[in-house]
Amino acid sequence: MISNNYFAWDKELSHEICQKLINLGKGNWNHAAVVNKSDDVRKSDIVWIQDQWVYDLVWPFMLGANENAGWKYEIDAAESCQVTRYTKDGFYTWHKDGIGSHNEVRNEPDNKFLHGNTRKLSMSIVLNDDFEGGDFEIHGEDIPKLPKGSIIVFPSFMDHRVSPVTKGTRYSLITWFLGPPFK
Repeated sequence: MISNNYFAWDKELSHEICQKLINLGKGNWNHAAVVNKSDDVRKSDIVWIQDQWVYDLVWPFMLGANENAGWKYEIDAAESCQVTRYTKDGFYTWHKDGIGSHNEVRNEPDNKFLHGNTRKLSMSIVLNDDFEGGDFEIHGEDIPKLPKGSIIVFPSFMDHRVSPVTKGTRYSLITWFLGPPFK
């Protein structure tokens, strides 16, 4: 699937790979509720991972999306990956992962991969599909429900959300890709 705002693969990853990614969270979940003034922004659980095999898995998909969608962004690195779990009533309201400007350059001199870079592309991988609700949406796009193993890549400055889960538990893998600020 392709649009000006995203590039996606349908059912690209096997059940076994999806389950292996979900298992990275076992016993390590941290609550990730975010409250902005009086509004709930996010209700989920997360685990940060830096397993090399995960980067080896996602990097070629980012390269393919970046080329085939015509973005051709300069990408130098990826942040820590996030396995996310949304239980019933879990959600993430409309938000952007980054704006790509010189105002959000990473200031981490001890990390040569992140320092001086900004988020340019975001990736979400659907790790299961035995839940209801929990739709991934990009503002202004009509994205069909993504089945297990599907991968979607989009510019980090795009508004997107995960609608509330109404039944079951939704799992996803999130990765952010960085490069020098846009000129």
